[in-house]
Amino acid sequence: MSTKILLLEDDKLLNETLEDFLDEEGFDIDVALDPYTALELTYKQKYDLYLFDVNLPYESGFDLLEKLRQSGDTTPTIFLTSREDKASMMQGFGAGADDYMRKPIDLEELLFRIYAILRRQIRKERMRIGEYELDSTAKTLYCGSKALDLSKKAVDLLMLLVEFRGEVVTNDMIKSRLWAAGQSASDGSVRVYITQLKKYFPEVIVNLRGVGYKWEASEV
Repeated sequence: MSTKILLLEDDKLLNETLEDFLDEEGFDIDVALDPYTALELTYKQKYDLYLFDVNLPYESGFDLLEKLRQSGDTTPTIFLTSREDKASMMQGFGAGADDYMRKPIDLEELLFRIYAILRRQIRKERMRIGEYELDSTAKTLYCGSKALDLSKKAVDLLMLLVEFRGEVVTNDMIKSRLWAAGQSASDGSVRVYITQLKKYFPEVIVNLRGVGYKWEASEV
């Protein structure tokens, strides 16, 4: 069965260009020009991936994704946007996005990003990290059959660090992923969760003072 993608883009020419490209790559594409149509489609069909524009009629792509996430929809989402400011990028991740691409869209890069997300989705529910296993659904870390003492937010942070292993994960990225919009987040809280993780991964989590953290192990 081919991968089912919902494309939401109000620019008709770009919408058609992306639809034709992804169709040629073997994906099953549904398209929408506005968020209301896209929302209706999500009620009728289960998708493997959303590609959402941000600047849309009626409401933004951020608003739409927040509604979907609040309803329990966890479908991976890539935002496609002309916005270049860091605040918008953080807002997108805060709304629940998995990736964020700036326009003009490089089609080859988009394809790489789509495949990267799909690979993450088809991984086993339990991911092996060194001597441990992570149940990403239950947000529980195991050593053998024993569930370890790790908070849910610490597990979210672990998943973020592993996802971006070898790259710097900034404090802003962490706060955006761990706390919903409007919730209070602090550097002190982040340090608490880092301390929890370092109990089990003392060698691979590197503190970049004033910037963020890095998972230095190349493999999981």
